[in-house]
Amino acid sequence: MHYLVAGAAGFIGSHLCERLLNDGHTVTGVDNYLTGKAENLEALAGRTGFEFVEHDITRPLPSLPAPDVVMNLASPASPRDYLAFPVETLRVGSEGTRHLLESAAESGARFLLASTSECYGDPLEHPQRESYWGHVNPVGPRSCYDEAKRYAEAITMAFHRAHGLRTNIARIFNTFGPRMKLDDGRVVPAFLSQALRGEPVTVFGTGLQTRSFCYVTDLVDGLVRLSRSEERLPVNLGNPVEMTMLEFAERIKALTGSASEITFLPLPEDDPQRRRPDITKAREVLGWAPRVPLEEGLRETVEYFRTRATGQ
Repeated sequence: MHYLVAGAAGFIGSHLCERLLNDGHTVTGVDNYLTGKAENLEALAGRTGFEFVEHDITRPLPSLPAPDVVMNLASPASPRDYLAFPVETLRVGSEGTRHLLESAAESGARFLLASTSECYGDPLEHPQRESYWGHVNPVGPRSCYDEAKRYAEAITMAFHRAHGLRTNIARIFNTFGPRMKLDDGRVVPAFLSQALRGEPVTVFGTGLQTRSFCYVTDLVDGLVRLSRSEERLPVNLGNPVEMTMLEFAERIKALTGSASEITFLPLPEDDPQRRRPDITKAREVLGWAPRVPLEEGLRETVEYFRTRATGQ
């Protein structure tokens, strides 16, 4: 099959392109490099069946080979990035998603939207099921990302209902692995870069807020399975193993052998207190669950970050 992957130079997008090529498909990758990196595509350069087009999907798409599947992973995804580019984040979630949906409709392709657990906001339900409508501040500093993704889900369902488009929506929870940016502000690269440099590991708030971490190859497998399914409503993809930020900081210190101290900073506005997916639906509909243990995934990620954090 032929896949069009928007956000191909991003952390998850580049891993997805690699998986699709390994499965024998052809891929057209699209990215404007706002937050993606050419470095992420180095493993794909010269591979048979891969073509890259530099383009901003908030503009109408150029002439491209007709895809069988369109997968939309285009968006700034870390707080540091979407707070730096709030208007661009809203535009890629709205105009960009519409352009990709129109392309899928014109070619009769399937469409997959990479949405986010941020649709649940600072949740009052725990763990979060897909039926939960969320607890989101629509005008807070994080709203540029939350509302962009909530709108993207809405227009995806509108295209499905109005045009019969075969659509899928993945609500992605915290994902980590190689090709994350050191300075993107998310907890895994932040803790790893600080620990590897011997700097204080900065924990926000009391450190008792929780997250659940899924290794990128597991997440990509979930996206591929979802894109082949008949499930039209959102599906959570993430690891249900939950831990506090303080526990995670200690684990990072132990894994890197770092003597860094743990320091505390004020909690950012609207930062969720608890985040853990209920993946019952993914298990039942996709036959999917994470398989890579946290320690194994972190070891792979540490090796990727070690030279980048220390320059050695």
